[in-house]
Amino acid sequence: MQAILYIAHGSRVKEGVVQAVNFLQGVQQEVTVPIQEICFLELAKPTIAEGIASCIRKGATAIAVMPILLLAAQHAKHDIPKEMAKAQELYPFVKFTYGEPLGIHERLIDTLQARIIEKQQPNSNASVLLIGRGSSDPAVKRDLAKIAKRLRTKYHYKAVDTCFLYGMGPTFEDWLLQHKGKQQQVFIVPYLLFTGILRQSIAKRLQGFDSQNILLCESLGYDDNVKKVLVERIDELLHFKEEGVS
Repeated sequence: MQAILYIAHGSRVKEGVVQAVNFLQGVQQEVTVPIQEICFLELAKPTIAEGIASCIRKGATAIAVMPILLLAAQHAKHDIPKEMAKAQELYPFVKFTYGEPLGIHERLIDTLQARIIEKQQPNSNASVLLIGRGSSDPAVKRDLAKIAKRLRTKYHYKAVDTCFLYGMGPTFEDWLLQHKGKQQQVFIVPYLLFTGILRQSIAKRLQGFDSQNILLCESLGYDDNVKKVLVERIDELLHFKEEGVS
């Protein structure tokens, strides 16, 4: 019997966990698979191992593992596959397949624009700063740069820059130092799925800056576009399974 295991990131902030669960319960309504379980990478329960065990208790003989992550970095490339390898040893009779993160998608570009517009109508010289969580994987930096380029081209911004909260540069602190004293309108969009400590830290670091020119938007979040992209990724994963590709 086919199962899907959704793996969200997890958060120390309860609201972030609640947002993920509510979102994924909505996604489950769009997917016609008999067994669907939600688990977390870290900072929340159930764990990946517990999620896999729950699928198997319900009769799963095939588990499609779906990472609820924006970009492919350490978690997607190493942490989840490591847990899947452990599970394969425990349950050799189960077939595991693995999906792609949300990645670069036109719908997500539109959601970024929606976050900006809901904050304030940009002026003709407005620019945007996308803030990523951060990673040691250079692919994350490249992918966020591609997203920035698409946003700038599609919606005609003067510039769309990127920075990261940790890991590789440029850092958010680097950007703040460069922008100090400038009068240009900048929309800051955290490229994050949930409300949590990271967005709170961004807001704290912006204290003392001109709030009329530097506008902190809501995080990318869980909206209808994100849901549609995730359902698309699930369809791709299940189709690959049917075709015998894992």
